[in-house]
Amino acid sequence: MKILFIGDVVGSPGRDAVRQILPRIKKDKAVDFVIANAENSAGGTGITSRVANDLFNSGCDVLTSGDHIWRREEVLEVLKSNPRLLRPLNLPSSSVGRGYNVYKTESNIAVGVVCLLGRVFIDALTESPFAVMRNILPDLKKETNIIVVDLHAEATSEKIAMGWFLDGEVSCVLGTHTHVQTADEKILPKGTAYITDVGMAGPFDSVIGRKKEKIIERFLTGMPIRFELGTEDIRLQGVIVEIDEKTGKGISIERVSEKL
Repeated sequence: MKILFIGDVVGSPGRDAVRQILPRIKKDKAVDFVIANAENSAGGTGITSRVANDLFNSGCDVLTSGDHIWRREEVLEVLKSNPRLLRPLNLPSSSVGRGYNVYKTESNIAVGVVCLLGRVFIDALTESPFAVMRNILPDLKKETNIIVVDLHAEATSEKIAMGWFLDGEVSCVLGTHTHVQTADEKILPKGTAYITDVGMAGPFDSVIGRKKEKIIERFLTGMPIRFELGTEDIRLQGVIVEIDEKTGKGISIERVSEKL
């Protein structure tokens, strides 16, 4: 089977890219299941009910998130009512929502999706993503051997370490958060597909989605400045992972970068 994972969807430009490009990719690449990181999908920060529904209606099956999950209060109701939106698993256990779940494809194949938040350089109250992943794996593997892990993290070292830690235990470890697609996609020795960052869906005439002039001004002056979303050179980036349905091992991983 083939799973498409779309990088951080940034605001309305990112949603436009998903809406217009995703159907073509699904058809051309025979994609069975679509996951997108949506933590920046509402105005560039956070998630709302309307935005989540927009992405689901555009063809996304599951949405993951990260450190901006609590930026908009209404996300609490979405997390309570819709199991297809995940918050990071390693947030405090009292947090609203789920950090992982098992879903079914149209052909009734069970797919486990896990959302994790890194700790290096990220200011968030979290447990170790390594420890919580180790704790849930036995139960998760009883339900399915196809497991996709989104590690939303700043440090490349933390993402690479997670790939090696879970090699052979999950189908793929896919990095998000930095919005810059890396060129290190690979199948690790024990069969786990890996990439440090899948990239971004949004405006690339920008600094990771924001108007470059505003970002440069902030660096020059050090003053607080309202960042604005870029509007030009809109693309959708991600990866397509082919997985053996019987073993849950990764067969191949292919980068995707399509221009609107």
